[in-house]
Amino acid sequence: MKKKKGPVKVSDLAKQLKLSSKELIGRISELGIGVNSDRSTLAEATVKKVKKAFSKKGPRAKVKPQKKVAKVKPKRKKPAKLIEPTVEENEIALTKAAPPKEEVIPKEKPPQKIVKVKFPITVKDLASRMSIGPSLLIKNLMDLRVFATINQLIDEGIAKQAGEKFGYRIESLPTIEQETMAVYEKQDLSKLKPRAPVITLMGHVDHGKTSLLDYIRKSKIIDFEKGGITQHIGAYRVCLDKGEITFLDTPGHEAFTAMRARGATATDIVILVVAADDGVKPQTIEAIDHARAAKVPIVVAVNKIDKPNIDIDKVKKQLSEIGLTAEDWGGKTITVNVSAKMGEGVEKLLEMILLEAEMLELKADPTKPAGGVVIEGKLSKGGGPVATVLVKNGSLHPGDVVICGKYYGKIRALIDDRIHKVKEAPPSMPVEILGLNGVPDAGDPFIVVDNERKAKEITELRLQKIKEEKLAPVARKISLEDFYAEVQKGKIKELKVILKTDVQGSLEALRDSLMKIDTKELKLNIIHTAVGDVNESDVLLAAASNAVIIGLHAGKTAEAEKAIKREGVDVKLYAIIYEAISDVKAALEGMLEPKLKDVFLGRAVVRQVFKISKAGTVAGCYVQKGTIRRTNDCRMIRNGKEVYKGKLSSLKRFKDDIKEAAEGYECGIGLDGFEDIQRGDIIEAFEVQKIARKL
Repeated sequence: MKKKKGPVKVSDLAKQLKLSSKELIGRISELGIGVNSDRSTLAEATVKKVKKAFSKKGPRAKVKPQKKVAKVKPKRKKPAKLIEPTVEENEIALTKAAPPKEEVIPKEKPPQKIVKVKFPITVKDLASRMSIGPSLLIKNLMDLRVFATINQLIDEGIAKQAGEKFGYRIESLPTIEQETMAVYEKQDLSKLKPRAPVITLMGHVDHGKTSLLDYIRKSKIIDFEKGGITQHIGAYRVCLDKGEITFLDTPGHEAFTAMRARGATATDIVILVVAADDGVKPQTIEAIDHARAAKVPIVVAVNKIDKPNIDIDKVKKQLSEIGLTAEDWGGKTITVNVSAKMGEGVEKLLEMILLEAEMLELKADPTKPAGGVVIEGKLSKGGGPVATVLVKNGSLHPGDVVICGKYYGKIRALIDDRIHKVKEAPPSMPVEILGLNGVPDAGDPFIVVDNERKAKEITELRLQKIKEEKLAPVARKISLEDFYAEVQKGKIKELKVILKTDVQGSLEALRDSLMKIDTKELKLNIIHTAVGDVNESDVLLAAASNAVIIGLHAGKTAEAEKAIKREGVDVKLYAIIYEAISDVKAALEGMLEPKLKDVFLGRAVVRQVFKISKAGTVAGCYVQKGTIRRTNDCRMIRNGKEVYKGKLSSLKRFKDDIKEAAEGYECGIGLDGFEDIQRGDIIEAFEVQKIARKL
């Protein structure tokens, strides 16, 4: 009993538990109790603790770790803890490998530092916005070859380049005009309602455009015109049982194209008026070309069917030859026979217009501030500057502050086409407005703004921009010389051409010759052809369509000369047909993607592969043939197959960087982004040559 109460030897306790002394020592060590040998003694409390642990877990098989404990006394020097530092080292190694990812973050952060400023801006203000010293920014500008003082203004392009050096993305704050337009362009789809279609009557002179419109309006518009010919733009609204229609009566098509050249799209449908007794005439074809260039649906009205000895089928045949095949001839063009004098067929024409408009699903929001396009501007003796405008969206009211192009004003009165004052002009309604401080141009957009202060600020900015554009050289629309460059930028997919010749025979010969050089890859689009000198209408069409005018034995009118300088249109006049064909062919050949050919420059064989910590894998090579330059493209060939194609990342001789390695010399070559280099690989240097293709 005394032994039980006193310390117990490990060997005795092992016998009680039916274990070997080594097994017991290992288990005791697991409990955190230090034991040196089987002769060591354990206190009574410790014995109880060991027995309790054994009663829970039960005896178990031999434990291998106990060898370490029993064998090695310096267990405290080499415990399991020595394994932990290895794990920590692994973690440290991982954190050391992570920095490349962390280093990418700072590269992405600078663009996130966005600074929005108004341009132009002084060097001092830009430096302040980027929280850097002005001297540092001036030094950076000098590196960009811009020598500016602290108070000098710099433009947006230079500011952006300077900002990139300091990790900033410089953005331009929206101007007051951009902010105003952004608010205006917001559209609430739930408030959209159907609007009346806007129709333009076009065609040859004296084919009855105004007479037809006159009958529709039931008034004598023609009486106010000199000689019975329309001399200015008219905009008229007609109310019918099935809906409303707005008509634009133009002198031929010049105003129509002038508006389109300024980016205005006022017309929804074009009514092409063709006289039954006269047929298709040069201005008829011109009107068709202008309508097609604007991508506007065409409805044909064959007028003057009341006259004797007419042949409507002949007119339809002429129309079908220029791509306007009537529906009753199996085509898709709506064609209506009318008599402006007798009124025959007019009701059907109006029905067809409303039907075509219904298919277009024309809608606008009448609740928002008004916006639209200027149809005509004039200076009235009694009313000052007067503008005829077409409301495209929103509703216009007296008292609204409007901006029309570079002019502004508060509307004093709204006058409709019947010279009546109105209190409101909803979408698609044409009205004359009084109160502007100048006469706007046809095609200028107009919008309603909050107040006169904002209107004045916007118009002053526009006037300043116009002055700068006048001082700058005229920007050419497109020319045969720069056509290929425009194609490469993806701006142009086809070459649009207007042909003018002295006689019909030359016109047909030139057109046929040009069409023969057209291919599947290329697109030559002859948008208009006519006999006579290049006139102002041709220039306006070219400006609106970004086309080139080619003339054969043709001259230029005085009006055309002025328009060419104003619009920057390219006009080529030729005396020999083959020169015209050759120039157009050369421009089209420029559109063709060049053939790419790899030209061999040098070959090197890999004799040894080196792994360099900083440079990566480097191939020790011997140049067998030719010369290998640092800037060359290269490919790697292994067992006759190409395994890599790219750029050289380095070219060295011993430790020195070199520009080229000639035949018979050794060199070290690094491949950009490629590490799998093996002994015996072949590295070939080449350059890509572009070979122009011919038609």
